[in-house]
Order: sequence, then C-alpha cells, then structure tokens
Amino acid sequence: MAKVFGILTAIVLALSAFIAFKNKAQYETQALDVQARKESLTASQTRLKAIEAELAASPAERAGVEAEVEKLTAEEAVEKKTNDEINAKIDAATAKIASNKEQLAGIREKTSKTGDLKESASKLRVDNAELEELDRSIAASEAKLANLTSEKSSSEAQVNEAKGKFESFSSGQSLPSLKTRIRSIYPNWGFVTLASGNNAGVIANSTLNVVRDGNTVAKLLVTAVESNSSSASIVPDSMAQDAALMVGDRVVPGLKASKSASN
Repeated sequence: MAKVFGILTAIVLALSAFIAFKNKAQYETQALDVQARKESLTASQTRLKAIEAELAASPAERAGVEAEVEKLTAEEAVEKKTNDEINAKIDAATAKIASNKEQLAGIREKTSKTGDLKESASKLRVDNAELEELDRSIAASEAKLANLTSEKSSSEAQVNEAKGKFESFSSGQSLPSLKTRIRSIYPNWGFVTLASGNNAGVIANSTLNVVRDGNTVAKLLVTAVESNSSSASIVPDSMAQDAALMVGDRVVPGLKASKSASN
C-alpha cells in the first residue's frame, strides 16, 4: 500500500512539475509579447511627436519660404533691369567703336593719297592729331566695352543664381550647391541635426542623402530649419544594410520625398 502511495505521489509531483514548466514557458512568451508591444508603442509615440513637431513648425516655415521667394523675385527683377541697362550701354559702346573705326579708316585713306609731304605738312599734322585722338577714343571705348561685358557676365550670374534659389524654394528642394555634415544623432528619436541651415540652402520638407565613400547610406527628411542649423528625420527603411549613421557623415541634396514616405 505504501509503495502504491509512493508511486501516486511521484506521478502527482511529475504532473505538477510539468504544469509548472508549461506555465513558465507561457509566462515567458507573454512577457516577450508585452515587451514587443511596449517597444512598438514607444516607436509609435516617437513618430507621433516628430509629426506633431513638424506640423507645429510648418506655418512658420511656409511663411519664411514665401518671404524668401518674394525677396528672390524682387532681386531677379532688379538684376534683369541692370542687365538690360548694361546691354544698352554695350550696344552704344559698340556703335561708337564702329563709328570711330570708320572715321579712322577715312583719315588713313586720305593720308595715303597725300602728294608732296612738304606742301601738306600742316594737313598731315592735323590728320595725325586726329588719328591719335581716335586711337585713344577707340582704346577707351574698347576698355569700357570690356568692363561692361564683365558687368553683364556678373549680372547674368547673379540672375541665374537668383533663379536657381527661386526654383529650389518653389519646388521644396534644398539648393543643389548644399554641402553639409551630420552634427549630432538621436537614434532613439529617429532624427539628426545638421551643421547648416537656410543660409547654406537647406529647405524645410526637402529630402537629403547621407553619402559615404560615394554611396548613399541613408535618406533624411528636413523637419526644421534655422539660419545656421537644421534637423531632419531619418526616412524609414532608407538605411543601407549593415550601415549606421555617424557624426561627420556628408549630406547632400536628394530627390523630393513623396508624402507617403514622410508619414
């Protein structure tokens, strides 16, 4: 009887141990599931805060962009007017040079037909004086034309630069000339700060590429811009495999992101 009781007791203990093991495994599975849900919630809260910050900053950024567009439009108009004035001066100077050269050719033709130099000495002195004056006038006009041509080139370069800025602001893309670097990284929040701002051509809501060794390792979406600094979110799923962002990574303009990529 005692032996049977012992066997029953062992069976009961074994069943208890098995049930305890199953309960422990189920508890660990539930604990892992709870942890995963917490991490997912944290990530969602982070993205929500970033979106809220972006929405809060959008009106001010839009006003800044509109003001900059108006400024660039005015600058372009001024530069165009200056360019037109320079073109008019160049045309006038070119006409003056042509007229002087025509007069010079006429005088040379007259002097080539002069007969006895002794009898025509007085006339030759006058003609030579006119030749020297015309030579000086032509040299001065050509120098003025060269200066006007230089001013025109400078003016056209400024107009083209203003047009480039205007087009970039209008399209929501950072300036093609932008070259900056990552200043700091906040991996838990999914964003970085950059060492340049709108003074260097960073435009809010534009997409930037993080470049290392000639390859794009990640994409950024600009969320806030100041004069000499800016911040940008790391575009989800844009990181290259086995790559991690580093302070000092080079950042250049990229293609404009679609709305779906920024949500």
